[in-house]
Amino acid sequence: MSTPYPFSAVVGQEDLRLALLLNAVSPAVGGVLVRGEKGTAKSTAVRALSTLLPAVAVVPGCRFSCDPAAPDPGCPDGPHESGAGAERPARMVELPVGASEDRLVGALDIERALSEGVKAFEPGLLADAHRGVLYVDEVNLLHDHLVDLLLDAAAMGASYVEREGVSVRHAARFLLVGTMNPEEGELRPQLLDRFGLTVEVAASRDPEQRVEVVRRRLAHDDDPAGFAARWADEEAAVRARIVAARELLPQVRLGDGALRQIAATCAAFEVDGMRADIVMARTATALAAWAGRTDVLAEDVRQAALLALPHRRRRAPFDAPGLDEDKLDRTLEEFSGDGDGDDDPDPSPDGPGGGGGQPPQDSGPQDGSRGGSGARPEAGEGGEPQASGGSEQTPARASEPFRAKVLSVPGIGEGAAGRRSRARTEQGRTTGARRPRGALSRLHLAATVQAAAPHQRARGRSGPGLVIRRDDLRQATREGREGNLVLFVVDASGSMAARQRMSAVKGAVLSLLLDAYQRRDKVGLVTFRGSAADVALPPTSSVDAAAARLESLPTGGRTPLAAGLLKAHEVLRVERLRDPARRPLVVVVTDGRATGGPEPVALASRAARLFAADGVASVVVDCESGPVRLGLAGQLAGELGGTAVTLDELRADSLAGLVKDVQGNRRAA
Repeated sequence: MSTPYPFSAVVGQEDLRLALLLNAVSPAVGGVLVRGEKGTAKSTAVRALSTLLPAVAVVPGCRFSCDPAAPDPGCPDGPHESGAGAERPARMVELPVGASEDRLVGALDIERALSEGVKAFEPGLLADAHRGVLYVDEVNLLHDHLVDLLLDAAAMGASYVEREGVSVRHAARFLLVGTMNPEEGELRPQLLDRFGLTVEVAASRDPEQRVEVVRRRLAHDDDPAGFAARWADEEAAVRARIVAARELLPQVRLGDGALRQIAATCAAFEVDGMRADIVMARTATALAAWAGRTDVLAEDVRQAALLALPHRRRRAPFDAPGLDEDKLDRTLEEFSGDGDGDDDPDPSPDGPGGGGGQPPQDSGPQDGSRGGSGARPEAGEGGEPQASGGSEQTPARASEPFRAKVLSVPGIGEGAAGRRSRARTEQGRTTGARRPRGALSRLHLAATVQAAAPHQRARGRSGPGLVIRRDDLRQATREGREGNLVLFVVDASGSMAARQRMSAVKGAVLSLLLDAYQRRDKVGLVTFRGSAADVALPPTSSVDAAAARLESLPTGGRTPLAAGLLKAHEVLRVERLRDPARRPLVVVVTDGRATGGPEPVALASRAARLFAADGVASVVVDCESGPVRLGLAGQLAGELGGTAVTLDELRADSLAGLVKDVQGNRRAA
């Protein structure tokens, strides 16, 4: 067994370490979501925490880690008699991104339940994590319904498995820790709210601290056991402090003054619901216990707000989490001073491992920020540049986004769960039945009974029940919705560079990006201008990154439409190898003009027919404006085998109808 990196040896990352320790002191805080760029010790710190947790006493032979002093009366392995138990270290269980629902919550043997009338239950990862740590790396890439299941279990302290009227319940109380890189996609705000605390981590820009990180990492890799031995005293001290804080926690008093500060803070920041108030109260209490105090002070409330509120302030999908510390201090000062000791202005938590200071708020990519803060003013901002001019225009700001029409891929897919196109999924309405492939997970009861009924006499049935064989079982087939790859191909040439028009175009693409975020799609961005096309953003789950690239998109030059289409075709070819089950939807945003190079129109036509030959669903957003229109975008849509829509028709509230199936009006090639 490998020797884990010591928790005390992690350099910096005070907020991360503090949040993890507070949950170790009080798991009722609700877990930690760690957001940050790759290579910032997120996983290292989480794995190191498990070695600091006190050992747990368990009932010997119980697969659900029941406490011998208070065994779960509903334990599937019970009933257990109270008494002495065996002691073992606290577990840290990792949930893989590709885990199935049965692997998470456990699997019930439906075949034995029907034929023998017994509850044969194989525990899942939630049972393994009971009274330990459940770690989900890249939680933002986990299927939404799995995130819902594990967050429900964490909130209720129990897991329920139900299959066709047969149910099993077992205790599932654990410290939930999720890590994620925001560049790979965001969690929905509803799921963000379910994590008690969140911290933003980033690599230090201090050369001395970076040197120390490398020095310690190399020392651990060369001699893990020796390195751990050198940090044994520090680890023992932290472990003892966790135990002491746990014992002190029931004695901590949360006064009325602190409660008023918590309520006022949540109200001032317009946080939805009451979960934030409860989490802040529990966090402030844990902070006091960690500091060895029995009274909650204003400094505890302030630090609790910095850990519990930033991710709950995320109103729109592209908003970065964050908290205005000046506003926080003003609120705390306004509601302080009632004699409960809540008027201490010191913002630093007591003791080692204390945080303080706001987590970094920039969750987007580093190479482009919304707002174009560095752009120089453009002369003649309202003027129309020449269609084929070579000068590059400064980026235009996107117009206000709107609710977009639903664009979907025709047919029935089998891709990742989402909310766009029809697909065969594990969740959804039942549409039929089939013989199971492997273990049975979703029984179609009527089809099973229908398959078994003709054989009852031959099987010697004599009682009221059916005689069920393996060949009789039928798996339910279900239809739901899948997420797609939405690849935007955006014309950034001079013909699109009129600022008013480009602002409308960016607003339309931003609206489609918002729609892609809500429907759990992957997105990519290809732009073309001048003499070439560029992949501005390879396919990713981070819609935020696409929005940032779009905001900084420059315009100008000729219109190499063929190059843009060929680049998009290449992106789809590569992505098909990486994720073959995810079906693409190509959205070409252009006025249809093609200029530059020999025979640009003929080349664009041939490139478009490649998509039609591959059966790729596509839609052309026609950006042509003015009293005289050439209809080039409509011709392009016909060659792509897709549909053309104007910017006005893209709005969900427009009078013009838009079929959901983007190939419904496909023209004959």
